[in-house]
Amino acid sequence: MKISLVTDIGQKRSNNQDFINKFDNKQGITLVILADGMGGHRAGNIASEMTVTDLGREWVNTDYTELSQIRDWFLISLENENKKVYELGQTDEFKGMGTTVEALAIVDNNVIYAHVGDSRIGLLRHGEYQLLTSDHSLVNELVKAGQLTEEEAAKHPQKNIITQSIGQANPVEPDLGVQMLEENDYLIINSDGLTNMITNDEIVEILNQDKNLDEKNKELVSLANDRGGLDNITIALIHVESEEV
Repeated sequence: MKISLVTDIGQKRSNNQDFINKFDNKQGITLVILADGMGGHRAGNIASEMTVTDLGREWVNTDYTELSQIRDWFLISLENENKKVYELGQTDEFKGMGTTVEALAIVDNNVIYAHVGDSRIGLLRHGEYQLLTSDHSLVNELVKAGQLTEEEAAKHPQKNIITQSIGQANPVEPDLGVQMLEENDYLIINSDGLTNMITNDEIVEILNQDKNLDEKNKELVSLANDRGGLDNITIALIHVESEEV
């Protein structure tokens, strides 16, 4: 299994409020964490970096290999981090800061993931892109209620308002899922700076190119920047390689 991580400031932002990293625990189980921070010029990047780094620091000291253990760890650790970010966000310097988070642990051919906010996890299988997460956003709630179409949601002036984040006053309720992986599957984990700029079909097209994983990742970032790069762009690509390789 190959993993490629990339983050880019984009074309319009003065700083990068996204943060991404990967960590291995004592049993060699890899955890990938992506966070897209929000809340003022400085606070957003503090929230995202803090969340990724705190969770990673905890993860490396675990020896979990069971999906049920990792599920419970996600629930406890994300709520602990939610409280920590919320408390810091009560201070003047970090007023109202928060962050999205996507956390994925790879166990053999399974990925277990936790999702909070409007960053995304997608699966590419047999040339088809499938979104595994559902945005915790105001417009997505309206789409699910039948009050907006997907097209209207994409252009909605309030599309950036999220309904859950790490750093909120209430307990966080992450969406959890398990996905079995097959040979040649790709997982695409990204901040909205990618999917607001390019289509799922374009993601598929780039991943189908005859290039290595890092080159495909750079190509995704380049296309988002060519389209305007209105936000920070952060992506993790995970590729299940074929047996012969």
